[in-house]
Amino acid sequence: MLRGNYSGLTARVRHETWTRSDALLAATGSVPASLAARDVPLGSYPAASQFSDALFTTASDAVILSIQPDVTSSMLRHRTEGYYLYAPDIAHWRDEDRAWLRQDFEPLGLLTPEQSMANLAAIIERLRAVNDVPVLVYNLSFIMPGDGVHCHMGLDETYPTRIRRFNLALVELSHETGISIIDVDAVVARHGTDRLKLDTVHLTPEGYEKVTRETARVLDDIGVFDSVRNRTP
Repeated sequence: MLRGNYSGLTARVRHETWTRSDALLAATGSVPASLAARDVPLGSYPAASQFSDALFTTASDAVILSIQPDVTSSMLRHRTEGYYLYAPDIAHWRDEDRAWLRQDFEPLGLLTPEQSMANLAAIIERLRAVNDVPVLVYNLSFIMPGDGVHCHMGLDETYPTRIRRFNLALVELSHETGISIIDVDAVVARHGTDRLKLDTVHLTPEGYEKVTRETARVLDDIGVFDSVRNRTP
């Protein structure tokens, strides 16, 4: 996409899975010994990634985050050591590891939009203190393929409602901090949910391409590409 639309530019992307904003703020760069001693299958969220502080220590031209972890992820916290853990697929864990998880960790549940935005504001402040580059944040499309809910009486909060609350809170965070929003919701709305979405948060290949183009447009608009072009070799 860059080769076809932004001649002379090459993107080097460092992608790290992160679990949630509160865990990111607490990450020290070291895996706690009590976790490192256990070979638990953490899938796409390995311990080294969950406890990485590379976001705050790696030089970059821009930082791109997403509200998706805060919308969707429930975390655990160690009862005595206080560290956070995201534990996917515990059905595949050994019995002794599941017993350790039940005994030593407390569930934290989902974040509220207010908690999430406070955490993101702290992340932005910390980033700017060590690596003052543009910060972009993806929102989420709130329309679910196949969703037919028309009456909410008696229902718990649905994902569409939760996503809308987070999207609005992100707009307020942009007002307060000057971050840029990659408006995934608008991209999907313009081109069609059934065409661009597979489920609650995952897009089709075409959907990801269109979001990538929007990301490049915003990076260009805020001057990141000019800064790279003008950099002395």
